[in-house]
Amino acid sequence: MIHPGPGVKIFVATKPVDFRKGHDGLAALVQSHLRYKPFDGAVYVFRAKRADRLKLIYWDGSGLVMSYKRLEQNSFKWPKVTDGVMRLDPAQFEALFAGLDWRRVTAREVAPPAAAE
Repeated sequence: MIHPGPGVKIFVATKPVDFRKGHDGLAALVQSHLRYKPFDGAVYVFRAKRADRLKLIYWDGSGLVMSYKRLEQNSFKWPKVTDGVMRLDPAQFEALFAGLDWRRVTAREVAPPAAAE
């Protein structure tokens, strides 16, 4: 399982991409279609047309990392196919990556503890 660190932004491209694309091709899509910088440390997630595969890329500070996952049964729960990008929080991303319905995951607002007097 991939666990993005705190403060890492996660963006999901809602339109399927050509899965023959590698590191450079996906980085070019981030820049040209999503209008983000592929080397900014954010995680960019892409889906295949059948929605049973996903690829993600991110810059780790020393190189561009690409990860690929294919579900053997079922398909990933994906947002409605439109042109654009949406942002997920880390819990939603982990659910998506695990093949679960990420739309049912919501982050809890936790108040910081009161300081001891």
